Amino acid sequence: MGIGLLALLSLLPIVSVAVFLVLLRWPASRAMPIAYGVAFILAWLVWRVPLTQILAASVNGLIIATTLIFIIFGAILLLNTLRQSGAMHAIREGFADISTDRRVQVIIIAWLFGSFIEGSAGFGTPAAVAVPLMVGLGFPAMAAVVAGMIIQSTPVSFGAMGTPILVGINTGLSADPAMAAYALERGFAEWDDFLAFVATKVAILHALAGTFVPLLVTAVMTRFFGPERSFAAGFRVWKFALFAALAMTVPYVAVAAFFGPEFPSMFGGLIGLAIVVSAARKGFLVPRDEDTWDFAERSQWEEEWTGAPLGRGGEAEPEPEPDQRMGLLKAWSPYLFVAGLLVLTRLPQVGLEPFLRAAHPFVTWTWPGIFGSDINASFQPLWSPGTIFIIVSLLTVLLHGMRPAAYRAALGSSLRTLLPASAALVFTVPMVQVFINSSGGAAGFAQMPIALAEGVANVAGAAWPFFSTFIGGLGAFVAGSNTVSNMMFSLFQFGVGERILADPTWIVALQAVGGASGNIICVHNVVAASAVVGLVGREGAVIRKTLLPFFYYALVTGSLGYGIVTGGIFNLGYAVVAMVAALMIYLIARYNRAAPAPG
Repeated sequence: MGIGLLALLSLLPIVSVAVFLVLLRWPASRAMPIAYGVAFILAWLVWRVPLTQILAASVNGLIIATTLIFIIFGAILLLNTLRQSGAMHAIREGFADISTDRRVQVIIIAWLFGSFIEGSAGFGTPAAVAVPLMVGLGFPAMAAVVAGMIIQSTPVSFGAMGTPILVGINTGLSADPAMAAYALERGFAEWDDFLAFVATKVAILHALAGTFVPLLVTAVMTRFFGPERSFAAGFRVWKFALFAALAMTVPYVAVAAFFGPEFPSMFGGLIGLAIVVSAARKGFLVPRDEDTWDFAERSQWEEEWTGAPLGRGGEAEPEPEPDQRMGLLKAWSPYLFVAGLLVLTRLPQVGLEPFLRAAHPFVTWTWPGIFGSDINASFQPLWSPGTIFIIVSLLTVLLHGMRPAAYRAALGSSLRTLLPASAALVFTVPMVQVFINSSGGAAGFAQMPIALAEGVANVAGAAWPFFSTFIGGLGAFVAGSNTVSNMMFSLFQFGVGERILADPTWIVALQAVGGASGNIICVHNVVAASAVVGLVGREGAVIRKTLLPFFYYALVTGSLGYGIVTGGIFNLGYAVVAMVAALMIYLIARYNRAAPAPG
């Protein structure tokens, strides 16, 4: 079978997702079973993968889905606990003291706080923390999910203490023994130094593209969820948005260059938070009171925007009025504990990881060689962010002096919210696992993602850098992980770089950046983020709103990569970047010129 036809067949599961979920607007609970069926039939009848291996991949997908559901439950439980305790009321008032402008709030919470949480834990945790926080502050659930997905770009390559680099790229490249010799030729006797070298390139690409991400977040929010349904209001906070972008990306690049891939997102987000919140409290670049932007009254929201946890009667459960005013530090303390525990458990210097991920059967639950295949499943409950969420929710009962009845109400509401989301995940993740584990069949074809990438590379030729980020994004779109995308494609991308006579380390960096951007539209991340706020069945609507930011990110970074590896100042890659930058500058000027005169 030819490379082109094999690539087209490999594309069918992704096309089915696009058609049923995005175009026909089916809920994921209906669309993903079809996508799973397409992947199953292709693996069995075309790739001729043994049925036991397909079933093993499916079972592994169910186990991974269960771990995601556990994290989602913990995040929902913490949110509902804070609602019942009155902490969310105090947090809302605290943000009002900084700024009541929703554009400022979304940048601080999604971009800066989300980047810090991504650097600490990764694997979708920012959505589980930042998205419900925004909903608690009064954002429409869909607006919160869309904002949470868009920022799943710049910080992702250094999420979970650099896991996409230290595990993803490391595992992908080290599969070829010749890579150590190549690193030595480039002057790196230590493999870790070579990884840090690649990571610095990743950080530079991310920082350049990430400059406009906070502005994109505000523009998309005002376009789809604002009373005026226009990009204009979002672009009018361009000064604050660019300031917040640089407050995160400048220390982010510096940390990557001097300290390696573990801490850029964590420190970038934390330093950015300190700078931006301090500046915002003093009114620096924050819109004046008369220019403050907010959503319309809740009664005017579209039905698909809302996803509050539902009560038994199908109506949104009201948040109880607090018995007494709660201090801001006390209200924020659960989130501080979450952030602190995530950092403590993941910092190598603390040394907790060997205990929390030990091979002991009480710590790591494993199923090696499922059905006699080479597919292994495992779950480490003590390492899961879900456990941290649940522990902190219990701790909140003591910290906030909650009555048992209030916590029971939070628990019941969380379970009712969780159950509808499970139907989507139990097909989404198994589809991904069948798609990824499609090698080793009697037909002798490469696994579906590699077959698809080879087909694209065969057509692209020297223009490959433009496509490399989209391939990385495709890997994350189906796998739900930048780390897995890097494992699948890093060595392949390196080989294509050598074939087109480009610096292969830049091509690998483009893979990592593209894999991060794929999280913006990743199906099971969207399902998980939506489930946290009860927004079940509207995943396609979220993806339609995040497609443009994904395309922007993959196009700009791919164009930068083409410009860098081609050399010279005047080439097509830099021309595309210049056109995108000019468009953004034009939109900023246009919408600010059209702004109404204050007062």
